[in-house]
Order: sequence, then structure tokens, then C-alpha cells
Amino acid sequence: MGVQEDVQKPLDRLSEALAAEMEAVNALIRARMASRHAPRIPEVTAHLVEAGGKRLRPMLTLAAARLAGYDGPYHVHLAATVEFIHTATLLHDDVVDESRQRRGRPTANLLWDNKSSVLVGDYLFARSFQLMVEPGNMRTLEILANASATIAEGEVLQLTAAQDLRTDEDVYLQVIRGKTAALFSAATEVGGVIAGAPEAQVQALHDYGDALGIAFQIVDDLLDYGGATQTIGKNVGDDFRERKLTLPVIKAVALADADERAFWVRTIEKGDQREGDLEHALQLLARHGAMQAAREDALDWAARARDALTPLPDHPIRDMLSDLADFVVSRVA
Repeated sequence: MGVQEDVQKPLDRLSEALAAEMEAVNALIRARMASRHAPRIPEVTAHLVEAGGKRLRPMLTLAAARLAGYDGPYHVHLAATVEFIHTATLLHDDVVDESRQRRGRPTANLLWDNKSSVLVGDYLFARSFQLMVEPGNMRTLEILANASATIAEGEVLQLTAAQDLRTDEDVYLQVIRGKTAALFSAATEVGGVIAGAPEAQVQALHDYGDALGIAFQIVDDLLDYGGATQTIGKNVGDDFRERKLTLPVIKAVALADADERAFWVRTIEKGDQREGDLEHALQLLARHGAMQAAREDALDWAARARDALTPLPDHPIRDMLSDLADFVVSRVA
């Protein structure tokens, strides 16, 4: 299982359609990540924000607002809010996971230190709340505030579930719905809300973001075992080394015999990892078809995302969002 080379096109089309608004978002991000009194804040933030990420989450907010017919200025604030929340969680995640690479570059905690990463992440969370208040829309504030709490809850749940072989697919879904899909669904939902879209359309946008986020995270977990380092922006096998019980492993554990289960207990639960263990883990995943089964789950969630768009207006942006759902799962073949 590897990465397809031509899968950037749907995302590029969406980026081109939203280029002017994304430039306004980027300008607002640069302005609000500044600090008069603590120069380390823009240093650390710029390292991650300017690292070449696709800005997928804020793009979803802009796309949802455009699709719902919004013509005001505040979708830009909401999109910047979404990106600040996302960036803050990345800074915190890299400390928790002791990561050394993000988006193909050394992590902020490696270049500076853990304290700087945590505190700058806190600063970005605070900035995100300042931004989300400015549109003066209580419902968008509630959606984004709730998403922030759900993300933190999902990360804490992962701490306890990730190294417990009793973790099943329902718990895994709860974890990724918290840590990833919650921000996707909030990003799309607030775009509809700020535009004053009918309730059925707002719900459709939420459901699209939720399903897209789940598919995205399943694929991300798959790529950890089957992608190229330069493509995924981190080292292949990081999840295994960090003892994260992701969907491919959960599926393999469910089908494991006694010897295989003992291997997973040693490497994941006890953290006793030795040379050749990653290669053996990959063999076990292949033996039980765990990678393909997880990919089929991702395809199912991508189909749910496409179906969720049905109540929304016929519009080129809707077609791009539908293509984006296909793009998410086409990253693995």
C-alpha cells in the first residue's frame, strides 16, 4: 500500500477557487500570531504555520460559507480560528508524543523545547478564542468552543486507550472523532451558520465534515505503516514506535493467535520494542488483511461524506468538496 502521485488535484482546485479568501486568512493569521512582548511566540508559530501545510481545515470553512452564499467578512475570522486551534493542538501533540518531525521538518519542541511548545500552543488557543468572538455570532462561538473541548477530550482518551489491547474499533472511532473529526465538522458547520443557511444545510455541512475527518484520520493512520516519509511529513512507523493502537493494528489484534497477541502485548502495551519489530508488525498486518480492511472503512466514510452533500445547493464548490472526499482516500492505493 503506497501513496498515489496525482492526488493533489482536487485540493489544488479548491485552493485556487478560494485563493483570495485564503490570502486574507493567511494575512490575519500572520497579524494575530504576533507578540510585542514575547518574540519566541511568532518564532515558534511561524515555524509550523509557514511549513507548507495545505490549510485544509480553514479552507473547509471558506468553502462552506461560499457554498451557503455568504458575502460578509467574518468567514475569514472563523477560518483563521480553525487554523489556530489546529496549530495549537499540533504543538501540544508533538510534546505528548515526543515527536521529532512534522510536515517534513524538525518539530518545534525539538528546535526549542517542550515548555515553549506548550506555552505557545496555549497562546494560540487564547488567540483563537479572541478571533471566534469577533463575528459576534453566539452559535459559531458555541460550535468552536465545544470543538476545542472535544479535541482535548479525544487526546486524553487516546492517552488511556492507545496502549490498551482491549481498545476496540468503537473506542478508536470515539478517539478520532474527538481528535480530528471534531475540528473538520466544526470548520464546515460554522461556514454554514455564519451564512445563515437553512438548518438542513447546516446539518449537512456538519455531517460532511465529520465523515471527511474520520476518513482523513483512518488514511493518516494507514500511511504511517505504508507511506513515504517525504510524503507524510513524518517517519514511517512513528505510530508503532509511539505505541499507538490505530485501526490497522486493532484489526490485526482482533484476529491474532496467541503468539501474535504476545507480540502486540510486548511491543504496544509494554513498550518492549526490538530491532525488526516494525517489519514483523507489517507482516502481521498483511497476514490478516488489516490495511485493506481499514482502507475499506475509509472508503465507506468518504462515501458518507459525499452523500451528506446532497441537501446542499448545486454549485462548483459542492463538486470540489465531493472530489475532496475521494482525494482523502486516494492518498493510499
